[in-house]
Amino acid sequence: MDMLFSPWRSNYMESFKDKKNDCACIFCDVPNVEVPGNSDLIVKKNKLTFTMLNLYPYNSGHLMIIPYRHISDFNQLTVEELAEMMTESQNMINALSKIMAPQGFNMGMNIGKAAGAGIDAHLHLHIVPRWIGDTNFMPAVGEVKVISQDLLDIKQKLAEVLK
Repeated sequence: MDMLFSPWRSNYMESFKDKKNDCACIFCDVPNVEVPGNSDLIVKKNKLTFTMLNLYPYNSGHLMIIPYRHISDFNQLTVEELAEMMTESQNMINALSKIMAPQGFNMGMNIGKAAGAGIDAHLHLHIVPRWIGDTNFMPAVGEVKVISQDLLDIKQKLAEVLK
């Protein structure tokens, strides 16, 4: 299999290691980072969780719901955190349905490296909009996924729906 080299992803992940907390976790630092021009990917902040667009999406509209607490063990989530994650999942699926009209959704967590978690030290729930035929020749032949919508455009549309 040929690899598509994306050094900007590792540079992005490494950039969080010098921040004020010692855990060097992107998800712990993202809610505290102020980005000029409101170009961050956070869609919504709640009491116990926040929702953001995935910088490296599987599909257009790929969101993650992330607890503020830095935990990797699903069993350590509180009832309140679980409830907020599920309520927010409903809200986001509703919002994505309004702005993108997907025909389905994948929703889930990769818990641990062995399960495919790219960031295994901090739990996060993925919501991925799906359409019939959304896999085409590019992943099959070129082993490349094409994302046709701008992340900040999706963020703006979500913000309008979530008002």
